[in-house]
Order: sequence, then C-alpha cells, then structure tokens
Amino acid sequence: MSETGHQWVNEIREEDKVKGLYLVKTKKMGTTKRGDPFLMLTLADRTGDIETRVWDRAEAFASLFNEGDIVDVEGKADSYRNQVQIVLSDIKAAEDFDPFMFREDSLKSVSEMVAGLKKILRKIENRHLKSLVDRFFADHQFMEDFRKAPAAKNFHHAYHGGLIEHTLAVCEMAHAVAKQYPELDGDILLAGAFLHDIGKIKEFKGDLNIEYTDEGRLIGHLVMGVSMLEEKMQTMKGFPEDLALRLKHLILSHHGQFDFGSPKRPKFLEALALNLVDDLDAKIKGIGNFLEKDQKEGSWTDYNRMFERYFFKRTIENSEKPEDMKPAEDERQEKLFKIS
Repeated sequence: MSETGHQWVNEIREEDKVKGLYLVKTKKMGTTKRGDPFLMLTLADRTGDIETRVWDRAEAFASLFNEGDIVDVEGKADSYRNQVQIVLSDIKAAEDFDPFMFREDSLKSVSEMVAGLKKILRKIENRHLKSLVDRFFADHQFMEDFRKAPAAKNFHHAYHGGLIEHTLAVCEMAHAVAKQYPELDGDILLAGAFLHDIGKIKEFKGDLNIEYTDEGRLIGHLVMGVSMLEEKMQTMKGFPEDLALRLKHLILSHHGQFDFGSPKRPKFLEALALNLVDDLDAKIKGIGNFLEKDQKEGSWTDYNRMFERYFFKRTIENSEKPEDMKPAEDERQEKLFKIS
C-alpha cells in the first residue's frame, strides 16, 4: 500500500486482499462450460494492468460501468497459469478520483524532448526540408497534439508523451546512422524520421484509456501521415516532386513488411534505414516494458505471445568487486618505479 493509500497494480501479489480504485481498460462477458455468465476485465493504474474476473452476479455488475470508467472494487488476488489475477466480490462506478493515478505519462520532460527534437532537426541543410519541418513546428494545434499523443495503444511508448519520445529516439538514431554511412542522404532520413508517425496524433484518442479513433481503424496512421504531409506541402511553392515522393514513401514503408501494415516495402536506402531504426526503438522499448512489468518468479518471464518466446530477465552480475580489479597500492608503485 502506497503513502496515498492506493494499492498499485505492480505491487499486487497472490493472496493479497484488493480494495480501491482502478481504471477499466477492457471489459468482456464470457460463459463458463456450465453456461453461467462471468465478467472478464483488465484493471489498471499508471503502474500497469492486471487481469480480473467476476464470477458471481456478473451481469448485474456489468451494467454498472463501461470501458474507460474508474471503478471501486473489492476482491482477492490469486494465481492462474502462473499469473496473478484478481477475483472480485464487489464493483461499482467511482465518482471522485485523481486522474493522475490512472494516466501513464512519459517519464521524460515533454518540453525537453521538444527542445531536443528542434535541436537535432536543425542539422537538416536542405532548404525545402528545413522549411517543411518548420511549418509543422509552427502549427500550434499539431504541436499540442504531438506533445501529448501516445505512440501505440499497447506495445511500445503506449502512454501520453510516448509519440514525441519515440520520434526523438528515432531521429537521434537516424542521425547517427547517417554519420556512419555517408552513402545515405542524412537530410531526407532525418526528415523522414520526424514525419514517419505524425498520423498517430489522429489515430488515437482518450485521456485515461487509449483507444483507436474511427479514422485510425479505417485508414491508419501511415495513410493519414501522408495526407498531413500533402496538406503542408500544398502551402509551399516549388517543393520538389522527387523529394515529396520520397517523403511519402518513407512514411508508407516504415513498417517494413506487408504483414506489419506497410502498403509498400522500403525501396531505397534511406527508407530501409528508417524501417530498421524505427523497429529497433519500438522493440527495445516494448520488450523492456514487458520485462519490467512481468511478475513471474524466477529468471524467465511469462510466455510472450507477440514474440513467441520467453525472455531471460536476470541481470549480469560482476563477480569481482571494483577494488578486487585493481592491484594493491604497493604493487602499483613497485611497477611504476621498478628499476630494471
């Protein structure tokens, strides 16, 4: 139990009595083998989420709240298939709560990330790309949405401020890769890194519970990103057609494969590089988050269905103490002043 009196999700253990306020991330009705209804919930706070079941009076309880609501619950934690879950005995909609307890935000300063993004994008020398980037930063509504948007619903950077955190990381890696490989056009790669996920400001909605917009489900952020890019370029005179075509391809191909949602696969070097750095940041952050939230005891995580494997979570320990790695003072001096 924290100082606020709230029992954080990441601290709930088997046999704990659970009582307090939680966000309903998902809500589904199910039926047992005997035909009895039961309620499947995912409850959450800003530290994580936990699977929850209601076996008794499921239909009556289900009518009291919706997905995205904050509920006041009572129950007990048990274990099912080596995972902690909660079985509830009571649940009702909450009326008074602190949203900060349930909304997950980036741990990094958004203002500092905006400043970092501006700084690295100033390295772009191409005047057309520089002007294009400046127009996005001058768009107050775009920047307001960009600062608070998540980068995903579940897997990576799935929290407020996650999109700008992910974009900055991809831009920094793109700049480093361009320095390593002179055959890459660093300007177009860096511009593409900034633009690749801009459509996500329209793909997601919600303050406490992140959900897809209708436009997000029907069209998707890749196509919406190209549309947003075209709107900005239409306000610019003499923007080179070849450059515009390459930027659109960077956005449309950055997922890399058809089965990952890309309508096109990368077809020039900068597009390939963008796909690789974007994929690296997403996977490192997503798997790192999975490792952090895993509650399975021992050296291995629970089975990850997305990657179809278990992950080893034990840290590497240095068996030697720092002082053991240094020669004794008298030995160092003997070597330093030894006369041959």
